[in-house]
Amino acid sequence: MAKKFTNHIIFILLAIGLIVLGIGCSVAATEQKDTSSQAQSISVKGSDSVLPLAQAEAEEFLNENSGKSVSVTGGGSGVGIAALIDGQVNIATASREMTTDEIKKANTNGINPVEHVIAYDGITVIVNPKNPVSKLTFDQLRGIYDGSISNWKQVGGEDKPIAVISRDSSSGTYADFKKDVGFNEYRPDALTQATTGGIVSEVTQNPNAIGYIGFAYVNKDIKVLSLDNGKGSVLPTQKTILSGEYPLSRTLQIYTNREPSGLTKEFNDFILSQKGQNIVSKVGYIPLKK
Repeated sequence: MAKKFTNHIIFILLAIGLIVLGIGCSVAATEQKDTSSQAQSISVKGSDSVLPLAQAEAEEFLNENSGKSVSVTGGGSGVGIAALIDGQVNIATASREMTTDEIKKANTNGINPVEHVIAYDGITVIVNPKNPVSKLTFDQLRGIYDGSISNWKQVGGEDKPIAVISRDSSSGTYADFKKDVGFNEYRPDALTQATTGGIVSEVTQNPNAIGYIGFAYVNKDIKVLSLDNGKGSVLPTQKTILSGEYPLSRTLQIYTNREPSGLTKEFNDFILSQKGQNIVSKVGYIPLKK
């Protein structure tokens, strides 16, 4: 009887062990499936200036890589960099360099940002086509944006108030423009826009407006101004931006956590390939490679 009872206990324990083992195998299989799924999907977030380029690159990349996924969203360079720091995205797009504080915060979180320059751009100052002003000096542009100049008459235009349009502070273009033009703070009455498209829309509708955008956003409904920083008046063109002659030339970049691998590396390599750089030209920015 005791032996029979003992055998019954052993049978029950063996059954429990098999069940636990089965659950363990199921969990392992699920984890493996999840890891495999993640390897086929990456997220890209950040600069509104880079957004049309990142979207075009992703579209063509996915045409050649069925079964994979690249999610692209904007929000501003600061938003994308913050998401990378928090480990929420694979790639942050940016129209400015990461700050020392951002890099320190990333390192604290175990993130080691690596920069990859993907294209050239020129911050382009725009007005409504009805505005007779066609060029500005840096002193004039600085005065318009810091508030010391408030009427178009002060810069050779009509006697009308200047409607100043700016990106919001999460934008890399917002930071670069302030730094490169050389003023401390934007005038308090500047109308901020969350997207570059918002600036284009405002300038298109308001004959007294002035704004700044990425070069790829230029269209026939707005007028581009030439700028003079003391070396002569220069319009932004592919040639003047690439040579650095245009005074608001800059790079566009992406950031990854460490050197990229897997699908992140595949996408990064595609952007830097000849085909990817051809897309840079089609979108309206200046490629690294000719």
